[in-house]
Amino acid sequence: MKIGIVLGSVRDHRRGGSVADWILGVTADRTDAEYRLIDLIDFDLPVFSDAALPATLDKTYDDERVQRFSDELDACDGYVFITAEYNHGIPGAFKNAIDHVGPELFGKPMAFVSYGAASGVRAVEQWRQVAANFNMFDIRNQVSMSTFTEFDGETVAPSERRAAELGQLFDALVPIAERLSA
Repeated sequence: MKIGIVLGSVRDHRRGGSVADWILGVTADRTDAEYRLIDLIDFDLPVFSDAALPATLDKTYDDERVQRFSDELDACDGYVFITAEYNHGIPGAFKNAIDHVGPELFGKPMAFVSYGAASGVRAVEQWRQVAANFNMFDIRNQVSMSTFTEFDGETVAPSERRAAELGQLFDALVPIAERLSA
């Protein structure tokens, strides 16, 4: 069982990197799945402008960067999207990345760890609509952190209860990923 931890911020001085490190630290002791980081910044994806619908391309893309991103997503049985909230919504680069793909995500489960001035909850609500397009199963459990109270500058300093919430998120996500991948 492979769970992709998808880091969706590409900003300079992004806070998401410390969130990803925290999540991977929490998963280090878990034996129920292989947890792998998929960092959007590593792919340098172009702005989506292809005339072809990704759902019709059978996971085969002309752009090598998109193909690498596709392959990373396709290798996973489920995902945790680490999403910031920019201007009350999904970060543009993250949405652009997902617009490049499609079949890699179909029918797979996903969960969310969000952060922002309003804890990223509006971005998560928008992601749930996008997930429905891919017939994904979005897990109810989420971890949402305020940039005002749970960060020390660019570094996450989650409140005490967040590790337990993250554990519950994985306790819900992994069994569903197992069932859906069978």
